[in-house]
Amino acid sequence: MTALSLQSPVAAMKGVGERLAERLARLGIERVEDLLFHLPLRYQDRSRLTPLGGLRPQQEVQVQGRVLHAEVVVRRRRALLVRIGDDSGQLTLRFFHFGGTQRQQFAPGHCVRAFGEVRAGAAGLEMVHPEYRILAAAESEPLERTLTPVYPTTEGVGQATLRRLIGLARAYGGLHEWLPDDLLPVALRYGLSEALSLIHAPPVDVDTAALMAGRHPAQRRLAFEELVAHQLGMARLRAQARAEAAPALPRPERDALSTRFVANLPFALTAAQRRVLEEIAHDLGRPHPMLRLVQGDVGSGKTVVAIAACLQAVDGDCQAALMAPTELLAEQHFRNAERWLAPLGVRVAWLSGRLRESRRNEMLAELADGRAALAVGTHALFQAAVRFARLGLVVIDEQHRFGVHQRLALREKATAAGLHPHQLVMTATPIPRTLAMTAYADLDYSVIDELPPGRKPVVTVAIPDTRRPEVVERIRAAVGRGQQVYWVCALIEESEVLQCETAEATHALLSEALPEMAIGLVHGRLKATEKEAMMHAFKDGRIDLLVATTVIEVGVDVPNASLMIVENAERLGLAQLHQLRGRVGRGSEASSCVLLYHPPLGETARRRLQVMRETQDGFEVARHDLEIRGPGELLGTRQTGLARLRVADMVQDGDLIPAALEAAHRLVAQAPTETDALIRRWVAGGVRYAQV
Repeated sequence: MTALSLQSPVAAMKGVGERLAERLARLGIERVEDLLFHLPLRYQDRSRLTPLGGLRPQQEVQVQGRVLHAEVVVRRRRALLVRIGDDSGQLTLRFFHFGGTQRQQFAPGHCVRAFGEVRAGAAGLEMVHPEYRILAAAESEPLERTLTPVYPTTEGVGQATLRRLIGLARAYGGLHEWLPDDLLPVALRYGLSEALSLIHAPPVDVDTAALMAGRHPAQRRLAFEELVAHQLGMARLRAQARAEAAPALPRPERDALSTRFVANLPFALTAAQRRVLEEIAHDLGRPHPMLRLVQGDVGSGKTVVAIAACLQAVDGDCQAALMAPTELLAEQHFRNAERWLAPLGVRVAWLSGRLRESRRNEMLAELADGRAALAVGTHALFQAAVRFARLGLVVIDEQHRFGVHQRLALREKATAAGLHPHQLVMTATPIPRTLAMTAYADLDYSVIDELPPGRKPVVTVAIPDTRRPEVVERIRAAVGRGQQVYWVCALIEESEVLQCETAEATHALLSEALPEMAIGLVHGRLKATEKEAMMHAFKDGRIDLLVATTVIEVGVDVPNASLMIVENAERLGLAQLHQLRGRVGRGSEASSCVLLYHPPLGETARRRLQVMRETQDGFEVARHDLEIRGPGELLGTRQTGLARLRVADMVQDGDLIPAALEAAHRLVAQAPTETDALIRRWVAGGVRYAQV
């Protein structure tokens, strides 16, 4: 029989059957070694006993006493009540789920040691369903000499099971140090086994505050190794992509389509746009796929950059596809592309889920035979019926709204010809650089960090909703000057129905208060045709005031809209508030954003509204958003790919990322064996996912 090792399947461990192995797999535990890296969420102090007479509600403590009385009572719920006492006082242990054997354990005089949270009960202090042991004698079992870990769990896997299995895994030994000591920051030079031992069983004199905050050097040692492994996994994906063939697209010359397109624009590109276009043109000229992320704040001109890139593909005898997450945004891109490219003789195809069959078949035929050089659409571009003659470039707007699988599905549209398309992904949600270096390490990174000249700053104020009549008068004044207004009803409940009802009620109230105005309504329960008709009416100036849910967060450009009201603004995150504010300030008039909140404000909401008042820099907004909400909200569905980290926190461990990146570069060059092992230890599943 082969001896167990850390690389053995967890199912081979004593006491782990098929069903338990399946449950452990839900926690990401498949090998014995995975148990070592399943780290505690928090700790309990079971190293001492608290006298029963000194207990206070909300304490989580360990107590010990003798059973005075036990009985089953039936009131609102059937319960087993066990009264224990010591020399200082008494406590009730309450159990709602119990059997006859458990009832018999609590014979008067038996010694009980219990751990749990103290609560105020009807007859004094009590613990509900504490962890407990019956002791043969009061001194028969010594107290714990370390803090007790509390692990992330799943249905059918309790704390006792995880503690037992992790204890067995720790006893196996043989955990290899794949990260050379000289690559570790000096302050983190713990041995890996030493760090894990401290984390799973911290001594009682440990710096508990640092441990609970995830800032203990032993935890940071693991976080650093994971960040290195993550960078190595991303570097491997990049290397695989670089090994694939892609059409080498000629750099734009004087008579190139992209050059003529830029020259025909009624405005000059900013220096930032020109810099990013140069970076893209350089990548597209190579015979392997470009993988580039372009970040740019709302209104920075990403669409123009994307269209110019698409024209470089067309000049190279290839097609391009531009995909957006909503019908509204995709149609806006299509209208712009059609208007800009018709004078250049470039045919643009439109694909959405709502096209009539005859029109759809016409578009499909033009893409399949190459007559249409550019396809613009929504997720309809993923569908199996969509075929391209020679797809050379894929552009994905607001990429965080698409899953990894969706992005890869569009990429596969070109592999039949033996070529992989170049990829350009864009986002108007600025991402702090350290987060981008980790979450998007498989992509090159460009930033359009300059707004077009003439864009006036949007004055942002936050006022309580008790001043709503003042806001109504402000709307009247703006419309009287010939301008248009948005009124956004933020999500109040996690229910689209209630959100839409709120918008409808607001629309009715404003219609009554402002009868002289044309007031429109847009929400998620309208039919797509109704929604788009209303948005077009607003864009055309036939609607003065548009009441909407956050469905307009990513929407059409309405240069005449100069006032944005966001109701219940305290309910929204910074990224969403910034996106909404970006709907105004697109014309020549001075614009304002009014954040209506319902007092009193919590600390987090107060911080958000203060940031919105103080800055319009999307990257500064994103930095604060990252601090407040963490990376998951900024990254959206992309976070379900390689960016999911088990130990490292991209906010509090962000300072380790540059050193981790440098360590990864050195490992790739000097130690390929260690590279493979680190990827297997930390991100093997993630790499497989990203290769789907």
